[in-house]
Amino acid sequence: MRKETENWWKQANRDLESAKRIMELGEYHVCAFLSQQAVEKALKALLIDRTGNFPRIHDVVELSRRVKAPSKITELCATINPAYTSTRYPDVASDFDKVEVEEIVISAEEILEWIKKELKL
Repeated sequence: MRKETENWWKQANRDLESAKRIMELGEYHVCAFLSQQAVEKALKALLIDRTGNFPRIHDVVELSRRVKAPSKITELCATINPAYTSTRYPDVASDFDKVEVEEIVISAEEILEWIKKELKL
């Protein structure tokens, strides 16, 4: 595995673990953001592994398409994608609730599990 792939993969996992801890504090918008970041970094790790680089974009749906992810993974990415921008705005960030964020975390875990298999880890 390329060192850069490993670095991105490790950071993706750290972000997801941080998201879970922050969810326990009730900071749901931060949890949603970190879950999106975990997915983005994991997809970029897979792109680096396959191609040696990655596009400087944040759209996890597009990234999933570039790695030719199964439709189920792309659908999960579509549910997570809005967290990248919506968590940055106070009027929208407060709309995140525990149930919604738990679903985002579960989706992120499933995506990372698929990527882990693709990376043969």
